[in-house]
Amino acid sequence: MSRHATEQFPVRVIGGPTAVFEYGGLRFLTDPTFDGPGDYGRPGRPVLTKTAPATATPADLGPVDVVLLSHDEHADNLDDSGRALLADVPLTLTTTGGGQRLGGNATGLSDWETVELERPGGGGLTVTAVPAIHGPGPREATEPITGQVVGFVLTAEDLPTVYVSGDNASLDAVREIADRFAPVDTAVLFAGAPRFPVLFDGGTLVLDSAQAAEAARILDARRVVPVHHDSWAHFTEGREDLEAAFAAAGLTDRLDRDWLRRG
Repeated sequence: MSRHATEQFPVRVIGGPTAVFEYGGLRFLTDPTFDGPGDYGRPGRPVLTKTAPATATPADLGPVDVVLLSHDEHADNLDDSGRALLADVPLTLTTTGGGQRLGGNATGLSDWETVELERPGGGGLTVTAVPAIHGPGPREATEPITGQVVGFVLTAEDLPTVYVSGDNASLDAVREIADRFAPVDTAVLFAGAPRFPVLFDGGTLVLDSAQAAEAARILDARRVVPVHHDSWAHFTEGREDLEAAFAAAGLTDRLDRDWLRRG
């Protein structure tokens, strides 16, 4: 099946890293964050300030079949409302450590580990856990500070390939994923160039806008849906930066039309 002959499915961006989409008859939700604006954080960690509410509530979404949770340790990826929602979701896929901490219906996955899901109309689809590094430098340097993170690739014989990056700052990780899965039809890319002066000398913890455009090129992504670039004070690059970076790379046509229209 030609990926260019495939109709693109809607991806509804809720704010921050949270988006919902249907794939193979199942409804997927990324990194659920629905709490209101305010300061969040745990002792000994930088305070995270949410600046805008989500554009929907959990009740607005309808039943969710699977949560793709890049990590559970930061409030800008899983907040109190998001944790409450997990109890009503049949399956949450996340990091190995997150699976242990969350329990319940959460399953932790290592890099390249797969889960087969049944589709309501028959047949199945595969979710593959893929590498993600939450900060500059190698994983062994970042994980002790920012924790484990995982991304996901969704595939099926009759469906387009979907990549959900999670909080990844590594283009080397993107290249590994592209080696196995490119071309990608839809890439849900976490961006926003979040920074804290006290971490990694102010280095970016997730892709900046230029890196997001380069990730799209590496993946040969037909469509990019940017998330994780608004609603939090530590995101240092937003929509305008992303549009400018994709334009500079000659990749504006890859940006999701609905995302552009919402601007």
